[in-house]
Amino acid sequence: MANTTHKRLGLEALYLIGGTALAGFAVAVFITPAKIASGGVNGVATIIYHLTGWDTGLVMLGISIPLFLIGMSIFGKSYGAKSLAGTLLLSLWVSLFGQMTDYNGFLPYVDRMDTLLSAIFGGVLLGSGIGIVMRSGSNTGGTDILAQILSHFTPLPLGTALFLCDASVIVLGAVVFGLERALFAVITLYLSGQMVNFVVMNLGTKYAKTAYIVSEHHEAIGKRIISELHHGGTLISGVGIFTGRERTMLLAVVHNQQINHLTQIVHQEDPKAFMFVHETYQALGEGFVPMQKLIKSEEKRSKQNRPNR
Repeated sequence: MANTTHKRLGLEALYLIGGTALAGFAVAVFITPAKIASGGVNGVATIIYHLTGWDTGLVMLGISIPLFLIGMSIFGKSYGAKSLAGTLLLSLWVSLFGQMTDYNGFLPYVDRMDTLLSAIFGGVLLGSGIGIVMRSGSNTGGTDILAQILSHFTPLPLGTALFLCDASVIVLGAVVFGLERALFAVITLYLSGQMVNFVVMNLGTKYAKTAYIVSEHHEAIGKRIISELHHGGTLISGVGIFTGRERTMLLAVVHNQQINHLTQIVHQEDPKAFMFVHETYQALGEGFVPMQKLIKSEEKRSKQNRPNR
């Protein structure tokens, strides 16, 4: 049990450090040099950097810490150790990469294509980094906290409050950098949001395949699945729409690395079999992730991130 706990904590720490590093790289190397204020604290810090020359990472920290303290005073002390860690690490990485590149990035910014590439790659990397951080059970604070405060004291849903915060930063960016940069910022905001969803919902979860096998030799195939792959299956009765004959379909879920073995089994037992395979988002139960373990893990993560109202 102790080893499992240490392994989980180590993985969460790796996600937190790696995710903030990736997001910090995006802000320092793509977003800030391209003058893209794509919402959030990093957007405000980008505007301030180009107006005053103040370090983007330090400005992010200067904005985030007061927001964090306000959020903790409203939602309670449990609101935040991981959020604080994410905030500090993200600001640290932004400053580190910014100082290494002098916030000039890798592109010359001589035409719109350079800005477009920064908007695309900045959004993808930023969203990927934040998504990885969220998989650790943490977050990077910033305007997310402000949105939670707005949602707490007003009838606004959290999603609407987040949209208003980001939209306000983009409008401010349009005033400072011009409308064209604001449109690039919308691209970055959209891509980062899509990548957050993709990483949180998909990365590392499609570790299994579901195979549907229609064969006259389903019994022999099923026995070999049990003996060789150590998985079970389910027999489903149906009727072929072309022949009108009753057919039996075998449904089996196996790990990714076992799908080739399963294909060989089916071919060896019945070369005329019909088989199709698709990705499995999550497999719970015997042979995969125990359902009780997943529920406990999600309950613990929910308690860690739930504000005290």
